[in-house]
Amino acid sequence: MQKVRLTIKGLSYSERQTGAYALLLAEEGGQRKLPIVIGGFEAQSIAIAQEKAVSPPRPLSHDLFKNVLEAYGIKLVEVIIHRIKDGVFFANLVTAGNGKQEVIDARPSDAVALAIRFNCPIFTTEEVLQKAGMILEDEKQNPTSISVSEEEIEEPEKNPQKNTLQTATVKQLNALMKQAISNEDYELAASIRDEIEKRKK
Repeated sequence: MQKVRLTIKGLSYSERQTGAYALLLAEEGGQRKLPIVIGGFEAQSIAIAQEKAVSPPRPLSHDLFKNVLEAYGIKLVEVIIHRIKDGVFFANLVTAGNGKQEVIDARPSDAVALAIRFNCPIFTTEEVLQKAGMILEDEKQNPTSISVSEEEIEEPEKNPQKNTLQTATVKQLNALMKQAISNEDYELAASIRDEIEKRKK
């Protein structure tokens, strides 16, 4: 399994799904980004862990889990987002303690929240990046990578509400994804990517 290290690029609020956020992870030393839709509680926990100056009066669930592991001499070695299926990401926690290593199944949002607290690396696989990774380049640096021409999108396609992802052609989906990326709407881009992946099966 070829591992690729990721860094946390940012969090953005979902305008389409109440209480949901998009977590954007970036390939270290590369251009690909991995957008993952997560819940509000997990987003808050990640944001608090990143903001060192903010300390909740009582431990959050992820803080509690970290404290319990440390009390038993167990540390989190790394987090691996190793699989994506039907738009759902799967992650593992790799722990070490008491002379042995364990691999524990986890949601990516929980895994990332813990990785920040343990200051451990976050990885994904080359396979996951090939399936779900996106190149979100600055339009000024490389206009051809994200710009959408008039030939690519016809008038009815400019409004995703009128032309849903399920009824759009693959060409239309690719054009809409470019447009979503240029608008930094990573959640919509991820939804379009998932629809394209379904068409390939």
